[in-house]
Amino acid sequence: MNETIITAEKATKSYVTGSVTTHALRGVDLSIEKGSFTCIIGPSGHGKSTLMHLIGGLDRPNSGTITVAGRELSRLDNSSLARLRGEKIGFVFQFFNLLPGLTARENVETAMMLSGVPEKEQAPRALDMLSQVGLADKADARPNQLSGGQQQRVAIARALANNPEILLMDEPTGNLDSAAEAEVLEILFKLHRQGKTIIIVTHNSDIAARAQHIIRVKDGRIAP
Repeated sequence: MNETIITAEKATKSYVTGSVTTHALRGVDLSIEKGSFTCIIGPSGHGKSTLMHLIGGLDRPNSGTITVAGRELSRLDNSSLARLRGEKIGFVFQFFNLLPGLTARENVETAMMLSGVPEKEQAPRALDMLSQVGLADKADARPNQLSGGQQQRVAIARALANNPEILLMDEPTGNLDSAAEAEVLEILFKLHRQGKTIIIVTHNSDIAARAQHIIRVKDGRIAP
């Protein structure tokens, strides 16, 4: 039997704005296997990104449980939760979120600084991560000197900086043209072959067609 790395049990999430309550997730149950490639799909506004934020420990459910790598997130204080994210999960978003005044290498190093990696190890490891995404020759370039696809590859290198077990991605190809999308996807499938657990929130049917598992979210629930 394959090992389970992420579970949600009866997870709910609501947001209150003034007198209006929005029920983003309504009793979600799911299980994701270690080393799998999973896509979370569904209409806009139906809870996909909320689910990603919960399983990534970026937000907490109102009720129910989220367990990641054997740790029930609701039992962790903020410091322990941040440490778990830093050790176990790499995040990649649609908007690359690179720091414009830093080089590609320095952007990758920022993730290591936050996790307490010794300074002397940061630059060599960052260069290794950039090599893995085919950007060793762009280590000294700043974001405005890179194409969209190259910036997203730097973001992936940054997500890999602490060798996480899980890569959690929200529309990682949403701002890319077809050629750049193909480059990024090739990297993601290579990482999956290397044993990473890949979870992608996407509207892209081509990506979903290549996934091992699909989780459909509709009206805040997991659809059949």
